[in-house]
This record gives sequence, structure tokens and C-alpha cells, in this order.
Amino acid sequence: MTDNLIWFEDLRRTDVPRVGGKNASLGEMISQLGRAGVRVPPGFATTARAYRAYLAANDLGAVIRERTEALEAGRTSLQEAGHAIRQAIVAGHWPEEIARDIGAAYRDLARRTGREMPAVAVRSSATAEDLPEASFAGQQETFLNVSGEDALLEACRKCYASLFTDRAISYRRIHGFGHEDVALSVGVQLMVRSDIGASGVMFSIDTETGCDRFVLINGAWGLGETVVQGAVDPDEFRVFKPFLDDPALVPVVARERGAKEIKMILGGEGEAVTRTVATSMAERERFVLEDAEILELARHAATIEAHYGVAMDMEWARDGETGELFIVQARPETVEARRGAAALHSVTVRPAGPLLLEGLSVGHAAAAGRVCLIRSAADIDRFVDGAVLVTATTDPDWVPIMKRAAAIVTDHGGRTSHAAIVSRELGLPAVVGTGTATHLLHDGQDVTVSCAEGDRGRIYEGLGGIESEDISLADVPETRTGVMVNIANPSAAVRWWRLPVDGVGLARMEFLVSNEIRAHPLALMDPDAVEDPEARAAVREMIRGHANGAEYFVDRLSMGLARIAAVWHPKPVIVRTSDFKSNEYADLPGGRGFEPVEENPMIGLRGAARYYSEFYREAFALECRALKRLREEMGFANVVVMVPFCRSPEEADKVLAIMAENGLRRGEAGLEVYVMTEIPSNVIRAAEFAERFDGFSIGSNDLTQLTLGVDRDSEALAPVFRERDPAVLWMIETAIARARAAGRKIGLCGQAPSNDPDFARLLVKAGIDTISVTPDSFMAVKRNVAAAERDESGAEET
Repeated sequence: MTDNLIWFEDLRRTDVPRVGGKNASLGEMISQLGRAGVRVPPGFATTARAYRAYLAANDLGAVIRERTEALEAGRTSLQEAGHAIRQAIVAGHWPEEIARDIGAAYRDLARRTGREMPAVAVRSSATAEDLPEASFAGQQETFLNVSGEDALLEACRKCYASLFTDRAISYRRIHGFGHEDVALSVGVQLMVRSDIGASGVMFSIDTETGCDRFVLINGAWGLGETVVQGAVDPDEFRVFKPFLDDPALVPVVARERGAKEIKMILGGEGEAVTRTVATSMAERERFVLEDAEILELARHAATIEAHYGVAMDMEWARDGETGELFIVQARPETVEARRGAAALHSVTVRPAGPLLLEGLSVGHAAAAGRVCLIRSAADIDRFVDGAVLVTATTDPDWVPIMKRAAAIVTDHGGRTSHAAIVSRELGLPAVVGTGTATHLLHDGQDVTVSCAEGDRGRIYEGLGGIESEDISLADVPETRTGVMVNIANPSAAVRWWRLPVDGVGLARMEFLVSNEIRAHPLALMDPDAVEDPEARAAVREMIRGHANGAEYFVDRLSMGLARIAAVWHPKPVIVRTSDFKSNEYADLPGGRGFEPVEENPMIGLRGAARYYSEFYREAFALECRALKRLREEMGFANVVVMVPFCRSPEEADKVLAIMAENGLRRGEAGLEVYVMTEIPSNVIRAAEFAERFDGFSIGSNDLTQLTLGVDRDSEALAPVFRERDPAVLWMIETAIARARAAGRKIGLCGQAPSNDPDFARLLVKAGIDTISVTPDSFMAVKRNVAAAERDESGAEET
């Protein structure tokens, strides 16, 4: 250690003023977390003193002041000022003492690692980066595969110069940092051979909502710069943190394969130090990480977060020679750290036109505006303030115009790219990784960009309506009656994680089949039997990369349900097995040839009757396999299984027997099975159903329909369809009374309690255990229930 240079193992996170946030954090991990299994490549850092000595030796302070003052006065452009400063820094000479220290440390690194002229990564670390109020993510440069003392000294000069890239200058101006108040340290770190392995970025929280229960991992083949720069569409994985301590569980709740069309590798002799090449078809079809590696990285993320005491943003790399996983950077996450938790910000989008394309959502806002398509940085000057910026990649160099945009849409990039981080920090909705935005959208086109519908961002034609609301969580009343939520979309579930709900009263499996699996289960099991050539090709494409269609179905369904079950674990999550009607199943890709044509599908082959039918029971077995994996292998034993549209106790026996054959035996491993109360026979024979099930859930729509004999979809009969009809109310009150008499739990799923406070009072008075509504109605229903309970208590006292 000298005044100019410190080895990582001698650094602590308190050394930010000396070596910047990035290098201080590397030192902290090497010295404090090595025994916990976190691997960090060895190396050293130059100090802020060395940077200032370099500036002084070359009289660069005067150049910086002159150029930045001219910029502020409007006498020069950002590009001209930045270029002049960078040129002056790179042309400077090294003070002899600093050059000697860097060379000696490089030779020492060679001795320590047993490598002659080791290849190193040379990374910039600013003394103002990774602060709680600003991330500075991606503002400075990194140089990879640097070998030899002369090349190292040149890379260090370039790192110093990168403190004055256009984006770095602009960012400091936005955040009020003085240009001379920030110094730069250079981290010199042994290269991990991820060029023949893989690398990426991970966060110890959900980046879009701040939910602290998940680790988010992005990865691609080769060096990590493609992921960081947003040049590649990476694989994405999510892991449920609370289960990481149990080695018997595999809590990987999402696994999305990215296109990974390119990778960055080391250049050969006589070439540039790195080059970008196309990936092979085999690489594109494979995930970059196996489950064991995903869990190892997630455990590292949890360890690092616990040590720092804050959510963390990390970069990782896997050495292609040894297979070892390394953490090469770690910094505090800054966006969610600044966001308040006292209110839930809800955004509703009403599209004006059809859906044009989708990608990954960044943030949870929305914006409408006119497209400004920019294909190259050379055209940045033609950007129009307030427009929707559409470009191929979200490069951090574009920060000066990003802050003037209404929204960002790109062809490439993942949720953890530096540009996504900056978009999030600026509060802009960004949809990245669309694949075709620059081909499908055009200059001057009116669009609505929505990141308010879960983790899929959507771009709609036209200027749609956008409404936002802050839901206060400060004064949620206590109630004896549980208030739960209905959740159909796994992508949207996590946005409601702050709601203090009593669990999920209804998770509809058919929504997941439509949106996560996207094909008829029998078509997946036998693609060759699909008659339509286009549908057959689509089904085969879906299951590519999986052992077979059945495994694709089980994998996708179990992970989709896991993302719902995880958000409020260990509170109960009631999953209703599929309740498609035959015409709805037929509309799924590949479904037309498998489904019967029924005159009245609403009361036809649906719900329980399908599960034991000869043609569908093998598909229902896949649902059972997914639920078993969800509960036993992934760990979500809080999941309750619910059987819909069960016409008789005899039918219930058949379904329960098939479930048991497929590993779902009621009572084993704590498994509870409920039944929907939506047919008059469920009420009339409630005592017999109670012998077979652990609870009931009233489906008021179907119960009203079948009690009154009214098609709920008929516009002509809409005035007759009333949940407040005395006959329907009698059914609901009787169902509650009989469930309670049998010692069984009973709830209701529906919107009536939120739209009608008197309906909530009726349910409370009848003694219902839970009411389940859509998340945006939760607070209204909670207040209605609390008022009803107060009224009921007052009546009892009187």
C-alpha cells in the first residue's frame, strides 16, 4: 500500500473518498465475505490522490475549468467540451512515482496469481458514485483484457478521461455535483475468463417494485459488457430469497430465455482486446445458468445484501475454464432506496388503439406521446423534447436526451442494463428488448407506452388515457374478516406486494395457461397431432429447449404460480385449477382439434368434469404435477388447491382420487383442498361437500347465473342479473351458515363488496371468513368491512 495505490484486501467500504464506491466495495467483499463463499477476483486500486496528482502534473485543472465554464456560459457544446477535456487527459504524462507504483503492483499481481503478464480488467471508480442519492451507473469506462505495464498505464489514462464523457458531465450537472469535486480511482482486477463462460448483472430486490423477497439475475454468454450496455437480450431469472437457506428447495420462480444473439469475447493476436461475435444456435437455445448456479448467485446476493444492510446491484462472471462464479462489482441500489413506502402508486392505462408490440417493462409508469426514432448517436440533436425515444439500444451515452423524453422504447437490452437503471432513476417508463421497435414504429406516430401492467411493457397505437392514484397505506383498519385479493397475472402480482392483504383468495389457473403457457395442454403433449400447420409450428417453437411439451407445461405453470405464491408467503394463496370452457380451450393455439363442440359451453364440459374425462385427464395430471412441484420442490406449501364447478359429492370423489394418484393427497404435507360454491347443489349438499373439502369459496357470478337461470353474458338479460336478488342472498347466507356448522372455512370472490357497502355488511353479518377482491379495490373493501364490523358490534351491544 502506498499513497497512490491500495490492494483490495486492505480496503473497506468506508474508503469511498480514497478509491470510490466501486473499489471500496470490492475491498469490503474480499476482506469480509470470502469466508462466506463470495468469490471476488484479486487486484488493487489507484487512489483519488493519484488522480489529482496526475491532473496537477499536467496542469489539467485549468483545462477542465476553462471548458466547463464555457459550457455553462453557452459558448461551447457538451460534445466539444467533453472531447477537449478527454483529449488533454489522455495526452498527459505519468508522474514517475505513480507509474512506478502501478507497474510494481501489476508485477506483484502476476506473482500472486502465478501468471506471466496477467490479463486484467481496468475499471473506473468515481468518488461520488454509488451514493444513496445518485447511482452514477455506467458513467465511466471499463477496459477489458489489458496485458502488460504499458497497456495498463494507457488504460488508466483512459479511465481518468472517462470522468468527462458527455454522459458523465451531463449527469453531474443534473445532480448538482461540481466537476472538480469528483475524483477517480482505477480498479485493476484479474480477468475472469467469462469470454468463454458467461456473465451478467443481478439485484437483491425486484427492480421495478422494490419487493425485497426476490433476487433478479440477468445473464448472457461472454463478457458482461453486452448485458451492461443493453446490447443483448439476456436470460432472466428470479429467485425467492426466504427459501435460500433450505438446501432441499429450488425456489427459482422465473426462468426466461433471452435471444442472446451476440457475445463479447477476447480478441486474438493482432486484434482489438475484445470483439463482438454472433452466438451459435445452441447457445441461443440454452440458458446460461443451471439451477444450482442460479441458487449460488442468489445466495451470494443475499449474503452481500445482509452484510451491507441495503439492497444491492451486482455484476457476476463465470470462468469458462474453472466453472467458478465470481462477483466482480457490487454497489448499493439507489432508485428504490429513495422511494417512499407510505403510499402505493397505482397507474391505470386505457389504450386508444391496438397493441403494437411488447418488451420488458422498466418502472411502473406510463406515458403517451409522439415517436422520435433515432438510429444512431450521430442523430441525437434531432430529438424532440417530450417525445417517445425509440432506438435500437439504450446506451448510457444517451442520458442527455433520455432525461428530456416522455418514455424510452428499444429493440435490445435487459432489465438490469445501465440504461434501464438510468431510466428508472429518472422515473421514465421504458420498454426494452422489444426486438422490433425500430422496424414497427415510425417518426411522428402517436403511441402509448405502458409499464403499468406487470413485467411486460406494452406499446399501444394512439394517445390513450392514463390515470394515476396514490393509495395511502398509513391507516389500514384492522378487521376480523380477512380481506384477500384476486390475482390472475403473475407479472402484475408483485406490484401489489406492499398491500397488507390476508392472502390471495383466487388465483385463476386458466389465466396462466392463456398467458404463460399459451397453448392447449394436449397440443403440447402431442404436437404432431395438431392439424393446423401454423399452430403446430408455434407449439414446437414454444417447447424448444425443454425435454418435451409436458415438461414445458409443468415448468411454466409452476413458476407462474410461484410468483404469485411468493409475494405474500406464508399467507394462504388459493389456486383454482383450470376452469376453461370447451370453446375457450379450442381458441388456444393447437386446441381446435382436441375440443368437443358444445351448444352451451357455460354449463358444459368445464371444471371438475374435465378432470376425470378420458380425453382430458392426462392434461389435468400436468396441473397436478405443477402444483406438487410448486408446493414440495419449490417450497410454497402456503398454496391451497381449489376445485371449480364441482356438481356433486360423487364428482368430488373422482377428482380427489385423480389428484391423489398424481401426488396431491388432501392432508399430506399440509395440503388443503377447497371447492368453489357456484352451483346451487354446492349449497344444498354443503354438508356432504364439507366431508370432502377443507373450505368453500363462493363464486357469486356463476351462483347468481345458475340460481336465477340467467346467462351472465347476455346483454338482453343484464337487468335481471342481480347478486342482491333474495334468492341469491339466501344461497350465500345458507352456504356460509352450513360451512360454519361443519367447521369449514368459507370466503367470497367478487367485486360486489367493493361496489356495494351494504353487500359487505351482509357478508360480515352472515359470518363469512374472508372476502377476496381485485387489488385496486382492497382499501375500499377493507374500510367497508371495518365499518360493517363496527355496526355489527354496536348492534350486538344494543
